[in-house]
Amino acid sequence: MVLQVKKLCDSAVVPHYAHPGDAGLDLFASEALVLQPGQSAVVKTGIAIALPPNTEGQVRPRSGLAAKHQISVLNAPGTIDEGYRGEVGVILVNFGQVEFAVEQGMKIAQLVVKPVIRVDVESVEMLSETRRGEGGFGSTGV
Repeated sequence: MVLQVKKLCDSAVVPHYAHPGDAGLDLFASEALVLQPGQSAVVKTGIAIALPPNTEGQVRPRSGLAAKHQISVLNAPGTIDEGYRGEVGVILVNFGQVEFAVEQGMKIAQLVVKPVIRVDVESVEMLSETRRGEGGFGSTGV
C-alpha cells in the first residue's frame, strides 16, 4: 500500500515512521506559532496526501507532547477522508497552564492509516432487541 505525499512548501517534512513496527507516521509542523493556555489552532504541515483506496487517515496526538506539555489534538482522532487533497492541518490544543511554542519542523501529531468499511443505510421502523437495549452513558456503573 502506498501513501502519496506532495510537499506544498520548502519547510514541509514528509511523514515517516520513527521506528520499525510503529502504527503512526510522524506529522511535522511547517510553521512556528505559540499556543497560549486553553488556546487551539490549526497547525499547517505543508503537505497534501493521497490515501490508498478504502482507507482513512486518523490524526492522533503524540503521547510525549500530551504527557510532558498537555498538548493534544482537539478532535482526536481527526479524520482525513480518502478523497481529500488539500493541505493536512492539525488542530492542536494547549490544555496546560503555560504557553507552548510550536517550532517549524517539530513533530506535532501522528497519522495512522486505517481501513474503512462503507455501509448501505436503511431507514427502519424498529431495531432488533439486545440485552443492553438503550443503556448508555454510564449505565454499567460509575
